Amino acid sequence: MKVSKPLFKRLLIVSYRLPFTIKQTKEGLELVQNSGGLVSAVLSMAERMGNNPDGQATKIHWVGHADPKLKSIDQSVFENETFVAHPVFMDEAVHKGFYEGFSNDLIWPLFHYFPSYASFSEPNFDHYQQASTRFLEELDQLIEPGDLVWIHDFQLMLLPRQVREARPDATIGYFFHIPFPTYEIVKLLPRTWRQALIDGLLGADVIGFHTADYVQHFIQSVSEVLNLPIIGNRIVLPDRTVVVNDFPISVDFNKFNSSGQEPAVIDTRHFYHSELRQNKIIFSVDRLDYTKGITSRLLGYERFLNQNPDWHDKVTFVMTVVPSRDKIEQYQEIKREIEETVGRINGLFGSIGWRPIVYSYASMTFTELMALYTLCEVALITPIRDGMNLVCKEFVASRQDNRGVLILSELAGAAQELKDALIINPTDTQEVADAIKQGLHMAPEEQERRMQRMRHHLQNYNVFRWSHDFLMAFDEVPGSQPGLETDLVLSPFLTAFAEAQQRLLLFDFDGTLAPIVDDPASARPSDSLRESLSRLAEATDLVVISGRNRAFLEKTFDSIPVHLVAEHGAFLKKPGQPWERLDLSAGDWVEPIRMVMNQFVDRFPGSFIEEKETAIAWHYRLVEADDVDTQSVELATQLRDVSTSTPLAVIQGNKVVEVKPSLHSKGTVALSIFEQIPYDFIVSIGDDTTDEDMFRQLPNWAYTLKVGSGASYARYRLARQQDVETLLKRMSDVLVTA
Repeated sequence: MKVSKPLFKRLLIVSYRLPFTIKQTKEGLELVQNSGGLVSAVLSMAERMGNNPDGQATKIHWVGHADPKLKSIDQSVFENETFVAHPVFMDEAVHKGFYEGFSNDLIWPLFHYFPSYASFSEPNFDHYQQASTRFLEELDQLIEPGDLVWIHDFQLMLLPRQVREARPDATIGYFFHIPFPTYEIVKLLPRTWRQALIDGLLGADVIGFHTADYVQHFIQSVSEVLNLPIIGNRIVLPDRTVVVNDFPISVDFNKFNSSGQEPAVIDTRHFYHSELRQNKIIFSVDRLDYTKGITSRLLGYERFLNQNPDWHDKVTFVMTVVPSRDKIEQYQEIKREIEETVGRINGLFGSIGWRPIVYSYASMTFTELMALYTLCEVALITPIRDGMNLVCKEFVASRQDNRGVLILSELAGAAQELKDALIINPTDTQEVADAIKQGLHMAPEEQERRMQRMRHHLQNYNVFRWSHDFLMAFDEVPGSQPGLETDLVLSPFLTAFAEAQQRLLLFDFDGTLAPIVDDPASARPSDSLRESLSRLAEATDLVVISGRNRAFLEKTFDSIPVHLVAEHGAFLKKPGQPWERLDLSAGDWVEPIRMVMNQFVDRFPGSFIEEKETAIAWHYRLVEADDVDTQSVELATQLRDVSTSTPLAVIQGNKVVEVKPSLHSKGTVALSIFEQIPYDFIVSIGDDTTDEDMFRQLPNWAYTLKVGSGASYARYRLARQQDVETLLKRMSDVLVTA
């Protein structure tokens, strides 16, 4: 594994829970550090970040919620040799609405695809916001230049944005530990809530998820909710870029690999083997939760027993359920259902000397867990939905003997890594039954082959690799105001441009050569862009192809020898020649269109109609009404229903709805231009829906670039209008040095 120099001065972890509990001893209060994966990974990160200037190991600062009863405890109690804890205290009602309400009763079920369990409560969302602010207040006192702030999980989705606003120069990471669902699930959230949550996450510099699927789901939600440009795995904001990637969390492989040979584990394993009559063992352990699919798992085992009587009295399913939230009625019902199902199966198939299921509702010690991991023939891990699931990775890491079979739900994030498991659908009881039979009958050679591949993967991708890869992702984050955000590979592009003999460049105007502004009449290219265009025009055929009228384009580009195309292809002006009208349709269609548009001008103050020679447009950029975008779609629908003798095209652009004769378009004019000369290099850049005609008409080898967000026929993308300016500058520099 590559080890790099420390990038940050200190590591500040922010999560709902602190990394230890406080216990009373004879000597007083002391911290008992948790041994979970996150704590191990964080310790690994701190080691890689190095020591402070005095040569001492840098302590990790950890911000997390604490019981208000601890308020009176001296702050020194919250520090040990590794951590400095910063407890966040909050009002009990706020905490209940934030944690039990919005986090656990809405986000948890919804993001695990259980929308019927989700509770939508406005007071709970208010408490979620208030709790996030309490975390910010504690964190804001700690942050120093050079710190890395790493925020964790769904309880704190608003916090990255709040930290960014309070500390614009902070370096912020965020990791999401549960599944991130498809946009169809996210869309169930009220609009203002989903906007706040998605925007909240984008306060971070790096956002991590367990799997590539979750990354794509998040990116789709960003596109749908905030309509931001996305370049590969980078979400482009006006002033910075957010890197989004998958970092599959894992376990401490060496710890689980070696612990199976400890004397206490060996003794416990022998005891269990004797108590269970040396039967073949199927093992599962889960926290009590509806996402774990425990009842479906039991039904699959029941089906196996029904179909395979020869296995009766030879196999035992050891199933442990760890208590969780069992004071809540919904969880009490799950527990009752599990226990009733266990009782029914044991009653149907059991005998005086054999219980098909050994069930316990209790926490397990690490020794007990390791004993069962290393004793069982089959680990049955079948959640209905799980962000990752570390139990299956712990099982694989523990099997130093390269024996045992993992049956794993395809709906756990780990299924994308552990492909040598028997992958099943957890709700298909026949598939579960068949996998149990296959696992119990699997030859030792096949067990070893599968287990070795999975163990090799976990050895390479352990919990320390997870934290290391996340830390290294900050190298991908461009600095403030990055020079060029594009998926176009520049070096071969610029080489092809320099070596071409006949070059054709076609550009849209608004949003491409000039930024979008509130008053369309004031839009202008920057001086530096005009300079680049002038250089390019000396060695290329340069075409500005726009919806603007003739007078505007001629005035704007009066000193640059370019082809001008006005009103989406209705007029063409070659350098040094008069305008040529390409659209010869009659204008009798305008009046009925104007009448419909006038109704919307009356309804939306700030909107206005622009009449061109061959087109008419309704502009609504200055309208403040929340529903104006929806109403623009309604206007477009009505305009398409207007009956005229001239075939019309209704164009929905950026805050504008335009109507024009459909005979000519940007695409038809672009086609007519590039067919006149055997061009060997073509570039077309645009940001609007009308530019799609241009992209479609050009040959597939042309460089077509979409500016901004949204689906496109273009082969490449530029994130922002300023990236067009940067690209043209580099192209013009190539011509100067060639």
